Amino acid sequence: MSKLYVCPTPLGNLEDMTYRVIDTLKKVEFVAAEDTRHSIKLFNHFQINTKMISYHEHNEQSRSEEIINRIKNGESCALISDAGMPGISDPGQILIKKAVNEGIEVEVLPGGSAFLLALVASGFNTDRFVFEGFLPRKSGEKTQRLMELKQEKRTMIFYEAPHRILKTLKDIVGVFGEREISISREITKRYEEHIRGNISQVIEKLKDGTVKGEFVLVLKGYEGEVEEKEEISIEEQLKIFLDEGYSKKEAVKLTAKKLNARRNEVYQKSLEI
Repeated sequence: MSKLYVCPTPLGNLEDMTYRVIDTLKKVEFVAAEDTRHSIKLFNHFQINTKMISYHEHNEQSRSEEIINRIKNGESCALISDAGMPGISDPGQILIKKAVNEGIEVEVLPGGSAFLLALVASGFNTDRFVFEGFLPRKSGEKTQRLMELKQEKRTMIFYEAPHRILKTLKDIVGVFGEREISISREITKRYEEHIRGNISQVIEKLKDGTVKGEFVLVLKGYEGEVEEKEEISIEEQLKIFLDEGYSKKEAVKLTAKKLNARRNEVYQKSLEI
């Protein structure tokens, strides 16, 4: 029976490829790959000759329709990303959701995901944790997200790119204060590294070395008393939008919508900023 197979691929070490994934990639009619130029190296190494089509963040909607139609017509498809589990901070969620909604069988094959490996390596509590993926890039949105997580008691996991890692760590310590953290990079690769300590210590260690590779940040949960969350004020929300580069007119409109406030009231507050 035709179905959609979700196949994890190695994070960096080809020896982590499973026999079951190799067998699946060989037997399906076609493979939807995040970057066919990247995946061809994997295919050549394991002598996989199945035809590939591209499936990435810029064509997810249109490709998903095409793939669903092909599966309905009797073909089976394997979905892969460049590394790790498709759908986890990689393309795949849209296709999987469409397949489920269309009654198509979805089979997820087991394999590694960077955030789980980093979590276990951190030594922090693994009973309860929350995966946040990438934080927003815009400063105001990032600060707002961190404020929402400040009193999160579960272990928190984030992804971050090398050119943003130091700025993100400084943003986190600015909102959370000092907190124990474990940073993992180049997981499963030759230069795999885990840096542990409080946030300021990790920042200093990263300053002294070359910052390369994708990072996974594992942050210890809040251990104090949880306080009642205060509603964000109109002035605070206006400042967040203004810091993100919106004009005052746009900030007023967005703030009124976000806080369900009267626009005239928001406008009056904007005159005081």
